[in-house]
Amino acid sequence: MTEIRTAAVTAVATRALARKDARALAILGAGVQARSHLKALLDVRPFDHVRIYAPTEEHAHAVVDEAAATDAELSVAPSAELAVSGADVVVVATSSREPVLSREWLSIGAHVNAVGASTPTAREIDVQTVADSALFCDSRESLRNEAGEFLLAITEGAIPGEEHVRGELGEVLAGLKPGRRDDTELTLFRSLGLAVEDLAAAEHAVAVARSHGIGTEVEL
Repeated sequence: MTEIRTAAVTAVATRALARKDARALAILGAGVQARSHLKALLDVRPFDHVRIYAPTEEHAHAVVDEAAATDAELSVAPSAELAVSGADVVVVATSSREPVLSREWLSIGAHVNAVGASTPTAREIDVQTVADSALFCDSRESLRNEAGEFLLAITEGAIPGEEHVRGELGEVLAGLKPGRRDDTELTLFRSLGLAVEDLAAAEHAVAVARSHGIGTEVEL
């Protein structure tokens, strides 16, 4: 359930915040979340090129080999930098405790989804990316308590504090906060997860099961 809902939220964020002409996707990581994000993002944007990078090359090849039929050209990049270079949308879904993404690699107008390293002592993107971006999150409370790169950016004086956050994703979708302002802006969605996302995914799963007449319902 976590696999599905995390990728679904990232897909919503990408649809809302990435440039309309985004055609190149980079994914750093080759685990469960990389696989689910590849599928979800191909459902919301017509990417022409997708590059996957993982420290273990065989893992990255496995993601490409397991991908469903798509019109996008999928390839394995020899480094994180080469995967990200020229990408319009970047997904960082790793278990790294130190940055695997550098600000200098990102193209003008790129959109970044930071999905992994969700503890105060871990970070997979560098401070400069946080500082230079229009920052969005699913929850300000989660951001201030769990996002290590955000906390470090404050500690180092790279950002003033929580006012650096332009808005929560829900606020953008509801029209309460502005999203991307122009095609040159670097946007960053910091995904940390909300219980309501699990509930929405569970409700959908139950609805699908009922429509197919499968599963057993238990009254509690």
